[in-house]
Amino acid sequence: MKKIFCSLMLATATLFGGSEALACTNFIITRGASTDGSILVTYAADSHQLYGCLYKHNATKYKAGTMLPVTEWDTGKSLGLIPQVAQTYSTVSNMNEHSLIITETTYGGRHELYNPEGVMDYGSLIYITLQRAKTAREAIKTIVELANTYGYASEGESFSIADTEEAWIMELIGKGPGKKGIVWVARRIPDGYISAHANQARITTFPKNDPENCMYAPDVISFAREMGYYNGSDEEFSFSDTYAPLDFSGMRGCEARVWAFFRTFADGMDKYLDYAMGHNPKNRMPLWVKPNAKISPKQVFDAMRDHYEGTPMDMTKDLGAGGHALPYRWRPMTFAVDGKSYTNERATATQQTGFWLVGQARPGKTGILWFGVDDAATSCLTPIYCNTQEAPECLAEDNGSMLDYTASSAFWLFNRVTNFAYLRYDMISADIRKVVDFWENSMLEAVKGIDNKAATLSAKAQKKYLTQFSNNMAQEMFSNWSRLDKYLLIKYVDGNVKSEHADVLKYVIGAGGDHTHFVDNGNGKQIPGKIQFPGYNEKWKRAVAKDNGDILQVIK
Repeated sequence: MKKIFCSLMLATATLFGGSEALACTNFIITRGASTDGSILVTYAADSHQLYGCLYKHNATKYKAGTMLPVTEWDTGKSLGLIPQVAQTYSTVSNMNEHSLIITETTYGGRHELYNPEGVMDYGSLIYITLQRAKTAREAIKTIVELANTYGYASEGESFSIADTEEAWIMELIGKGPGKKGIVWVARRIPDGYISAHANQARITTFPKNDPENCMYAPDVISFAREMGYYNGSDEEFSFSDTYAPLDFSGMRGCEARVWAFFRTFADGMDKYLDYAMGHNPKNRMPLWVKPNAKISPKQVFDAMRDHYEGTPMDMTKDLGAGGHALPYRWRPMTFAVDGKSYTNERATATQQTGFWLVGQARPGKTGILWFGVDDAATSCLTPIYCNTQEAPECLAEDNGSMLDYTASSAFWLFNRVTNFAYLRYDMISADIRKVVDFWENSMLEAVKGIDNKAATLSAKAQKKYLTQFSNNMAQEMFSNWSRLDKYLLIKYVDGNVKSEHADVLKYVIGAGGDHTHFVDNGNGKQIPGKIQFPGYNEKWKRAVAKDNGDILQVIK
């Protein structure tokens, strides 16, 4: 299995005192907070080195004595061998055949608690647990057992763990060199609420006598005292404040993404703006909030496309957005001018996403992994049923890499389209978004009929049927994006904009794609007519005039 480098840049940055990547974002919607009674968990696997593809493990029986190699996600380094179980479950990306979902974000925390002798890194904890557990509570116990038995080999992690009935946040960190175990807390999110985490530990105080809703390591407080991190009462003990103290980057680069998600669906969140901007650590947000209305799967998809629009951190408004409202800033995340340091915003949607997903655990139905590659704002999700038996060709692990371009790879195709969009984002992204919305809404409607048909089939026939549907839709999405790639190049080549007879959907989804789509000059030679020259936005023009007006001014 290829390994995910979701936290590599973050781990490197935190180890050396920087704030470089701050990768990955998770949103969690409980059953009572969703319009269809499903639990939804999002994940953006963000890294400058991650190749986006769909990891697939088929259920397997093993002989007694079989050993499982464990490889570190971030480095590819072999960490050791552990005993394999007799039977594993089928998994597809971060979901298994029982609709168990496990995703993560790295928060780092106290770096001296990293154990270089550990065997289980955070990635192995996720994927091995998915192969061994059926429910969220089983998964928590499995993670603890694996880490305590074989040693934990990563820094601080937040996990989202959900099944068809309940959703949990689990936060853990190691105990340092020579100490195998972990300290941890897991809290169940109340039904009807939403929660999130984004590279900053979020569990503060927690109940000590409520095992139905809160589990924790027996030494989570005593170990902190032993290490000199805490000397207060048990009642006032805060996991996050003890093991991952807040700083400016933890609020502005991490918690701000949680704030933007909460703000989208819950009232009263603007009172935490100073916290999200890194100015007031005492004004901490709650671990979960109640949305003002139930949330649809499509709204969850779109929440992953946020760039702080409509807030003081709106990435489309300042001069850094250039002449076409680009909501991205190339790394590094900070820069200095005249001895002062400044930050580049880190929004939920980001350019360096390898893959992203929304796991949908549906009571009484087969779960769906809504899966996409590259930047969430300019890519779309396609439905992959959680009991699928094989990955589509365009998303397969062995189809390309970050150093190997392949024309049949969805990751490279979506990157072609998105990187072109970055040149004139205000215009090109609008065309892309029309295709995205059409596809996702169509798929949400299509799965209703697929569910009905699947319910009439035997278990074996159902797997085959849902695998075929998942693969066919992924390949159809790939074909649509191939047409979109050509359409955008024709329409926007060289900074011009060609006029059209019909909307982008006619060309891409309608498979029009012929020479009659664009306006010609009427001479029958396929020469474009009514070419538009939109130029740049007003803010950019004024900035250029201020910067170099003496040279550029037209003298009459």
